[in-house]
Amino acid sequence: MAKPKKTVIEYRNYELPLNFPVLLLTGDRWHISDVKSGKLHFHNCLEIGICHTDSGYIEFGNTPVTFKAGDMTFISRNVPHTTYSSKGEASLWSYIFIQPDELLKGMYSDSSPYANIFVDMLQNSQLIINREKYPDIYFILKTVMEELEQKGMNYQISVKGLMLSLFMKLMRIYAEECGKKSDNKVAHDNAIVISPALDYIKENYMMNFPIEELADMCHLSQTHFRRVFHEIMNTSPLNYLNTTRILQSCILLRTTEESILTISEQVGFRSVSSYNRHFSEIMGTQPSDWRHKMARVDKASILEYTGWMQAQNLSDKKDR
Repeated sequence: MAKPKKTVIEYRNYELPLNFPVLLLTGDRWHISDVKSGKLHFHNCLEIGICHTDSGYIEFGNTPVTFKAGDMTFISRNVPHTTYSSKGEASLWSYIFIQPDELLKGMYSDSSPYANIFVDMLQNSQLIINREKYPDIYFILKTVMEELEQKGMNYQISVKGLMLSLFMKLMRIYAEECGKKSDNKVAHDNAIVISPALDYIKENYMMNFPIEELADMCHLSQTHFRRVFHEIMNTSPLNYLNTTRILQSCILLRTTEESILTISEQVGFRSVSSYNRHFSEIMGTQPSDWRHKMARVDKASILEYTGWMQAQNLSDKKDR
């Protein structure tokens, strides 16, 4: 009996400007063929799309979802998918690739009441919504694309403002669809109470300090602080601190050639053995193995595409 064909997943890395991490792909060349690609793909950033004409399918894993003209898609980074048009059609699209957490830095920080929904949406969004049901979102998105195309005076400031409004509306839709309305008001009010501790950890994660100091900053007893912190963050203050350190170390592992020992010290761990143990618990692998894996991923880049009509040909020529 023949083995089932293994699904090939392709990584597509878009290098976005650091000071304005937004890229618009639009025009007549951005058609999608009716030929189904044999590969799923995922990106290093959020993909936002508008379907202008025709219809077709988006597959998330092995699950096809239909789309039609007027549909808008919001697909998170690291969500494997593929898109193809209905038989005999070649749907026309415009795309925005964006790093919302960088563009809107500070607006949905850990101390913000709905930061958990924002972060979850950026990691797990597979939204497909229609113009008829959400004309306000369609209008905002079209205006963003016009600003990016025309590049008028202060267009970047305009785009940031529009994106802030867009993501607030998307968060409401995402929360409703994912059943996140259970996040009660008391919890969000408490998030403001512990915000001094969250801000302190963000700025001083590399330092060694007792958890008692965090409780004092929030004017809470140690017992009350730990309980409230766990209610909001679903983890203990110490685990949150160590997770912050590990995630910061990931940046250093990818962007520097510093040794594992040096990096562990830079992010606040007292011993490399403790760093390795926490890294393995959080990331599921050792730092050296993770660095090696990410080095291969970072070399995969698709900075130039001539259009989705040729995507299958590109895939046939090179196995990425």
